[in-house]
Amino acid sequence: MVVVAAGRGTRVGGDLPKQYLPIDGVPVLLRAIRPFASHPEVAQVVVVLAPAEAESPPDFLAALKGEGLAIAAGGRERSDSVAAGLRALQAGCEIVLVHDGVRPFVDRGVIDAVIAHARAGEGAVAAVPVSDTIKEAVDADPTLVGRTVPRAGLWRAQTPQGFPRRLLEEAYARAGAGASGATDDASLVEACGGLVRLVPDSPRNMKITTRDDLAVAEALAGAHR
Repeated sequence: MVVVAAGRGTRVGGDLPKQYLPIDGVPVLLRAIRPFASHPEVAQVVVVLAPAEAESPPDFLAALKGEGLAIAAGGRERSDSVAAGLRALQAGCEIVLVHDGVRPFVDRGVIDAVIAHARAGEGAVAAVPVSDTIKEAVDADPTLVGRTVPRAGLWRAQTPQGFPRRLLEEAYARAGAGASGATDDASLVEACGGLVRLVPDSPRNMKITTRDDLAVAEALAGAHR
């Protein structure tokens, strides 16, 4: 599997990238890795870091590096980092999961369901049904509501996302330079005709983006200590 953690996370602020910030004393990235590293069906975890960090990883990652965990240098865009992670996977790996390195609370049952769909030859995306009313702004004035978007059937995509390896590699090959505009891997698989299933997930599988997210994560970690 590939854990993407090469970004800087500027919205969180501070000198330390958000994936290295502690939640209840444990780095965000380490919390994101643990459920996969301990999963009996995950043979290898490739953690993709910014190039300088890949050369000199933090101590908590360096201590885990070995047969079951590899570190790869990412690129400018998220898609570049996923592609680097794919190249670093062992040759015998036929199923690939991709997970954001700043989602520290993934559930084991969701991982199992994503793997099951990928083994059946389809893509799978952890996702949460949209519950809020969605407003679409006018292009010329981003503060003006253009319309209310019906939320029935809308889902908010999360990770992990899982695919047969050949399907994901084909999607990246077909997309070429266009992959840089993709915000997730499932969209590339969809674009080349692959089937992608939705796996119901929990909002607890949050993505750390802002300082407010960190505060919520601290509360969640404390409640499940």
